Amino acid sequence: MLNQPGTLETQINQAVTGAPSRGRFLVELLIALLITRLPFISVPFKWLESYFHELSHGLATLLTGGAVSHIQLFPNGAGLCFSQGGWPVVIGFSGYFGAALWGYLIFILATWPKGIRVSFALLGGAVILTTLLWGRDVLTISILASLAVLFLLPLKLNKNRFMGSGLRIMALMIMLNALASPTVLLGLNGKGDAAMLAGATWIPAWIWVFIWLAFSASMIFLCWQRVDRAASNTA
Repeated sequence: MLNQPGTLETQINQAVTGAPSRGRFLVELLIALLITRLPFISVPFKWLESYFHELSHGLATLLTGGAVSHIQLFPNGAGLCFSQGGWPVVIGFSGYFGAALWGYLIFILATWPKGIRVSFALLGGAVILTTLLWGRDVLTISILASLAVLFLLPLKLNKNRFMGSGLRIMALMIMLNALASPTVLLGLNGKGDAAMLAGATWIPAWIWVFIWLAFSASMIFLCWQRVDRAASNTA
């Protein structure tokens, strides 16, 4: 009985690295793109990008010597981080930058077969900790609770294969939303992170938007490289 060339090696490589095949990655990317465009169904996943956006603002504030009072999330995917002190340029830049980076890191976690359950648990725990530290209003706490469930509920599944695919799709949706969200700033005169950075640095707002778009796109490309490299090793 003859096997197709590379089939067994590909299966072994995926079992070891957790990286999907090229075709499966493209399917997952398409699913992520479709979900982000669907009304109602896309809402919780917009909250994901918003959460990591505001979390990045908060962490940047702490890392540059400031203090975070609380964060606020809204049903439409918008959010606010209330803070004092810190370096405004780093804090302002970190939102869209951080959301895309978080998406990439989560994708990498999703290619860790033996740790996929740990990854879900850690992400769910991070949301719970954020709720305890920075959640103040009922709406924000409700949204954060929904995100915690989104990460913790898959732990009920017994199949790591499905969990890995689900986490990769969530990571791709975070990156896709981080890619799309900054474009809204181009229509907001004097508002948003880009306008704040423009006022602080004299660099036009559209350049900041372009940097965020380029970085988000590069994170998605790095995910593809991760998949392509794993597939090439078994060719």
